[in-house]
Amino acid sequence: MRAWQLTEYGDPWDKMELVDLDPPTPGPGLARIEVEGSDVNFADILQAQGKYQVKIPVPFVPGMGVAGRVVEAGEGSELTVGDRVVGSTNGPWGSFAEQAIVSSNDVHPLPDNVDGVAAAGLHVTYGTAWFSLHQRGQLAPGESVLVLAGAGGVGSAAIQMAKAHGCWVLAAAGGADKVETCRTLGADVVIDYRDGDLYTEVMEATSGRGVDVVYDPVGGEYFDIARRLVAWEGRLLVVGFASGTIPSAPANHALVKNYSVVGVHMGGYRGRDNATLDRCYDEVYQMLADGKIDPLISERLALADVPRGLRMLADRQTVGRLVIDPKA
Repeated sequence: MRAWQLTEYGDPWDKMELVDLDPPTPGPGLARIEVEGSDVNFADILQAQGKYQVKIPVPFVPGMGVAGRVVEAGEGSELTVGDRVVGSTNGPWGSFAEQAIVSSNDVHPLPDNVDGVAAAGLHVTYGTAWFSLHQRGQLAPGESVLVLAGAGGVGSAAIQMAKAHGCWVLAAAGGADKVETCRTLGADVVIDYRDGDLYTEVMEATSGRGVDVVYDPVGGEYFDIARRLVAWEGRLLVVGFASGTIPSAPANHALVKNYSVVGVHMGGYRGRDNATLDRCYDEVYQMLADGKIDPLISERLALADVPRGLRMLADRQTVGRLVIDPKA
């Protein structure tokens, strides 16, 4: 099978090699799937660099998210040949390949009427938005939500999820095209990072109150602005650090404004609270079936184009999701 393999940590667009490997044999409780689609995430870049929370020893095949059909099941696996699933890969056999390894604990059934490439593009981003806004943020209808990097993968998902929940959504993005994308997604107010002052424009839009919830997948300098925009008893959701810089929050500021800084690590629920993961995806896929969400996929990449996609993501040149179709 064709697969992108990493033999040393570093930037994946420089360190990965496209090689021919024997298909992996699934161990106990695992299954091998034929990859229908996979997605490109910042976490894939961090894992390739050896900086992610879960460090996989080299050599390994990157690619955390996957959709596909089971072609071989290991001893004791709850999956059977022919099952169609979407979720996370297992260990060194990731999804930037024609076949991958998954555990039944890390995947969910995928209905036959859902496109595998689209499902791969939805799974991480909308799952992250669900856990951020509902499980951790306890979002209530009618609240105001500020979404940073609104035209990105997790940002675009958060805009749609918050609007579907009956909230008033402000979004921030960089450049006219991304601003228009946020409006198309349903954001009520959009601020251009490049031309406007984020703090001033959000405060003007909220009559000086600030917002109930800030959804921050960026970190860096924007975190410091975002924390000053949280309203009394609001929530600042720490979703990720796409800027590459991990910020810190002064505790006295949180005390004075009585707001919460809330960490969001969706992957941490695996093995700890699988029932909540199941509930998340039951709701997300029902929303998809009901037409309440529509994943923003900007490009379907061939397997050979994975390094280019990762580099585009690192350089913040993407809108919505980049997904990989190994049959393209």
